[in-house]
Formats: sequence, C-alpha cells, structure tokens
Amino acid sequence: MEVLGVRVEVPANTPVLILREEAEPHRLLPIYIGGPEASAIHQALEQIEAPRPLTHDLFAGTLGELGWRLTQVVITEVREHTFYAELHLSGPAAATKVVSARPSDAVALAIRLDAAVLASTEVLDTAGQQPEPEADQEEEILDEFRDFIEHVSPDDFAG
Repeated sequence: MEVLGVRVEVPANTPVLILREEAEPHRLLPIYIGGPEASAIHQALEQIEAPRPLTHDLFAGTLGELGWRLTQVVITEVREHTFYAELHLSGPAAATKVVSARPSDAVALAIRLDAAVLASTEVLDTAGQQPEPEADQEEEILDEFRDFIEHVSPDDFAG
C-alpha cells in the first residue's frame, strides 16, 4: 500500500488516512483516524522533526535501541467499522514478534521507520474503494495542457 496522506472530511472535520493499493486496480483504502494520529502521520510524511521526541518517535527510537526492527505493518481486518493492524517486528537472534496496533499508529511508525504497509485481501475487498475515473482523466488533461504550454509559440496562432 502507498500512503497518500491524511485528508479532512467535510463537514465533520474528521481526519481520514488514505492508502492506495500499489497494484491494479489501485483501490483506495480510507480509514478514519484521530487528530493526534493524523498530525503524527502528516509530520512523518513531511519529515518534520519535533524538538523533543513525540510518542511515535519515542517508540521508533526505543525499538532501535533494543535491537528490534519494524519489518512491515499489516492492516488485517475490519470489524464493525473498526480497522485492526499488526506490527511485524524482527529482533536479535532472528526473533520475531507480532504486536496488535491501531492502523493510524502503525502507519505513523511505518513511515518513520521506512517499513512496508500492507492490507489483507479481505480488508481491501471489504473496505477498498475504486478510484474515481475522473481523477485519472483530469491528470491526463492537465499533462496534455502542460505539454501544450511548454511547446506553444506565437507562430502557432498566425494565419
């Protein structure tokens, strides 16, 4: 999954984490999250460093100090509109651990630690949304327009 970012859904002003399937058909996976988690994800995506470690930074640093590595985050299921995730950790002497987490916290850590974010097929089948075709068409139109602007000359309008 690709982390596209955090959007605020209007009119409720509710933050939504937007993930996109990397392979076809590029389904979107919107997950409602809390404000502090939205801020943590945004700061990680923008590579904003706080003067003192915030909670996700502290946890990431602690993992490193203890010799553990976050290998991947997996969004495993949706139950009654609540998403569940797992942190997959590897440690000293080839030890592995799987820890339950909220998807928002898991993604905030994954971004900081450059770990893969995955979603189960069941989650994508249940909560995945097909991207709006207009968005792809709009981007194509904008690309064509940019190409036109870059290559247009006054002579093109003569006559």
